Amino acid sequence: MAKSLEENGPRAPAAEGSLSGTRESLAPGPDAAATDELSSLGSDSETNGFAERRIDKFGFIVGSQGAEGALEEVPLEVLRQRESKWLDMLNNWDKWMAKKHKKIRLRCQKGIPPSLRGRAWQYLSGGKVKLQQNPGKFDELDMSPGDPKWLDVIERDLHRQFPFHEMFVSRGGHGQQDLFRVLKAYTLYRPEEGYCQAQAPIAAVLLMHMPAEQAFWCLVQICEKYLPGYYSEKLEAIQLDGEILFSLLQKVSPVAHKHLSQQKIDPLLYMTEWFMCAFSRTLPWSSVLRVWDMFFCEGVKIIFRVGLVLLKHALGSPEKVKGCQGQYETIERLRSLSPKVMQEAFLVQEVVELPVTERQIEREHLIQLRRWQETRGELQCPSPPRLHGAKAILEAEPGPRPSLQPSPSIRLPPDASLSGSKGKSKTSKQVQKEPRKPGKESGQQDRPPAPSQAKAAAAAGDASPPQDVPPKDLAPQDPQGSAPQDSAHHRSQESLTSQESEDTYL
Repeated sequence: MAKSLEENGPRAPAAEGSLSGTRESLAPGPDAAATDELSSLGSDSETNGFAERRIDKFGFIVGSQGAEGALEEVPLEVLRQRESKWLDMLNNWDKWMAKKHKKIRLRCQKGIPPSLRGRAWQYLSGGKVKLQQNPGKFDELDMSPGDPKWLDVIERDLHRQFPFHEMFVSRGGHGQQDLFRVLKAYTLYRPEEGYCQAQAPIAAVLLMHMPAEQAFWCLVQICEKYLPGYYSEKLEAIQLDGEILFSLLQKVSPVAHKHLSQQKIDPLLYMTEWFMCAFSRTLPWSSVLRVWDMFFCEGVKIIFRVGLVLLKHALGSPEKVKGCQGQYETIERLRSLSPKVMQEAFLVQEVVELPVTERQIEREHLIQLRRWQETRGELQCPSPPRLHGAKAILEAEPGPRPSLQPSPSIRLPPDASLSGSKGKSKTSKQVQKEPRKPGKESGQQDRPPAPSQAKAAAAAGDASPPQDVPPKDLAPQDPQGSAPQDSAHHRSQESLTSQESEDTYL
């Protein structure tokens, strides 16, 4: 059976080593049947008027479990400025990573503009580089039949992934088809690992922001670089990180640590779904995206910090633990977290300020690994060292590689004409007819505009952009990344190909 992580997380205390030797790690909760019933909403949603339902800006049906209420909107002018800055970074990515990584980190903490989030995640994770290094690999895996033992399990899990999101609401729709393709491809790419149920929500979040091929390589980077060993057969890495989290909690919140110790609550009971799904099933969606922005940039320490913040605010004072006299009450408290704690601005500020570093995590990892070896012996599925964020992944890249080349923001058919091209051509002719001014100004005319000036002009919607890139306002698009006028359900018959649609996810 597949390594499993059910919709509502763990339900019963786990004895020591209970996850070892089994892939069906966590039993379904008592409300699993109700969840499955709800998740079948999309089977006939189109014929029952789904098109008339209201969708929030993230793509969730308004009023559903995933949808959010009123949100703090970023002012449009601020959003445009951030988009311009991110465009400059993405178009000169290698230089920024080499010389201004701290600035990238600060901008990830502020939040990546929605219109550029998918592209930024690919660059941060190294998924873009992996795709360039392996041309045609995903297509090869996609065309392969796959292992039947994984295909059946994957297919049964498809309808459980964000069933109230417009991309996955329809059974057999293009969202579920692409999710199946990505997960199947990973079982062929890493047959020794196969499929783990917690990979499905990770892949689904990626697919909301990029095409299937790009999502696959980002998933590979998460599984191999950010969270190595999390989805392997014995789930040993997640057990080790549970002990690391618990040890770090003693320094961050002694009250919460003491309470969990007295109740003898295994960390796996509350942190397994948090970490393996990167909080995609726990936090409000706006908070999920902000956490992922920082996670792709800074690595697993962000996941640890979020977990520590949630534990600290749920059980970090004597008043809060008074109402949790037993294991059941404590676990319920951690499952029904305060909305204030999970609110985007509050949570991000707490995470940024929490002083937990990569060095602390690695030091604690060595301590817990030594204890594991003393009590349980050697790891049966040792995982490679994890890399803490985008800079570490870039530095670990073997040998020289070609620099990342930016792609045009809009792809047009060869015979398409650009709007305003006539006016532009007239303007260029007038410029040619004007006599050159002597001296310094004439010399300036002969020189082409500096790259930074060209980028700034393009980002600001300059009246004369390059011929192959027409002007365009970068506004937040739907979570699939497709153009607003292009409904997901009008394209359910065939999936977007990577080359044709890569930049529609901007």
